[in-house]
Amino acid sequence: MLKESSKVESAPDERTDVARLTSDMAANDEAAYRKFYELYFNRLLRYLLVLSSGNEEAAREALQTTMLRVVRHVRRFDPEEVFWSWLTVLARSSVVDAERKRKRYFGLLERFFYSKSSNPPGIDETESGLIELLEKSLEKLSYEDRELMERKYGEGESVKSIASGIGATEKAVESRLGRIRRQLKEVILHHLKHEK
Repeated sequence: MLKESSKVESAPDERTDVARLTSDMAANDEAAYRKFYELYFNRLLRYLLVLSSGNEEAAREALQTTMLRVVRHVRRFDPEEVFWSWLTVLARSSVVDAERKRKRYFGLLERFFYSKSSNPPGIDETESGLIELLEKSLEKLSYEDRELMERKYGEGESVKSIASGIGATEKAVESRLGRIRRQLKEVILHHLKHEK
């Protein structure tokens, strides 16, 4: 995971030759990427924190995606305002794409719990296979983690209510739910990757 730069951030200024920096980055110059990181990492992180309403985990995930997109698509830019504008477009699209993925994943969780209580219409064969895989993955969780997922996604209980019920903070419950979702996602992706 990307770490916040411990150096004092050097803001791009008149002395920063963005055209040269971006040309060197496009030519895969490692020193240029280090300079880019020094100049833009913290600035992009702050920008993404605003876009993600202060959700640090979402901001950092979007930052990783943004940085990968910079590496793949960088070209010569001049002046700095145009380069920053391009970076913000990449950052915003990273946030939007992450939100779409999150909604699809949460939708799958909701359909899974919905299918446990009835026969939902409109579930195709692919979704049915994913729901079955999700069920098997949930069975591997501890009882406490399964119970937490059932309360949140099966019963639609709020994080505040769950936190109150188990004597934890809302942040702790959100963190635990995030860990469980990541664990489930890894198991599912591993299975799909190795499926023949």
